[in-house]
Amino acid sequence: MGLATGVSVPYVSVGPSSAAPVVLLHAWGESWHSFDRLLPRLPRTIHAVAMDLRGHGDADKPAAGYSLVDVAADVAAFMDAVGICSAVLVGSSSGGYVAQQVAITSPHRVTGLVLVGSPASLQGRPSFADEVDRLTDPVDAAWVRKFLAWFPVFHPVPRWYLDGRVRDGARMPACVWRETLSGLITARPPTEAATITAPTLILWGARDELLTREHQESLAAAIPASRLVVYEDTGHLVLWEQPERVASDLTAFVESLRQRPT
Repeated sequence: MGLATGVSVPYVSVGPSSAAPVVLLHAWGESWHSFDRLLPRLPRTIHAVAMDLRGHGDADKPAAGYSLVDVAADVAAFMDAVGICSAVLVGSSSGGYVAQQVAITSPHRVTGLVLVGSPASLQGRPSFADEVDRLTDPVDAAWVRKFLAWFPVFHPVPRWYLDGRVRDGARMPACVWRETLSGLITARPPTEAATITAPTLILWGARDELLTREHQESLAAAIPASRLVVYEDTGHLVLWEQPERVASDLTAFVESLRQRPT
């Protein structure tokens, strides 16, 4: 699907178009297929759409345009293209950072946020940035698998699912790995730019080695209408480890918004 921002992105749609709209945003290095275990668990009261963000999956892979603001603009343009005026945005890891930016730049498009293992800030150079800088094309699948192993998991993750995420990463050009990371770590954190007013559900794994509890409590404090839910014995990759629980919590959140007085 071609977007007004100049890129084409594929997407998947699940559930009746008359149901509550939910837009799913994947993490850096992944694709919409990261929601393969979540989508079948959603009820037909939800109309879920998941897109490949620019540079990822089967989306166009331009050499530039990977700032957080650029990617958020793609999301709003995607919603225009599929005829969704406003929706609950669900972001996994850095996808939640994108969702926060959409809530700042296009607040009228966001009825709620579900931030799944998502940061409040990504400013600063991470320890793995040097490795990303050294990537060359084609990106080695073995490197992607090693990179993903940096995030420990505490619940069984099917081999087919992990293999899919390795394929996602290996399909990305090295420049997209670098430019997307640069866009994330140089962006002004959305919650520092303005106040997010959308009702927000924050799902965080208590054994997350990337995002601390203090970090997530700060995120919750910065979003007035938010609630933090802690998943015990779960790491950073909440979506990978707990798709059933994420589906249940997302469904309850969407229902709670439907019941809110207008």
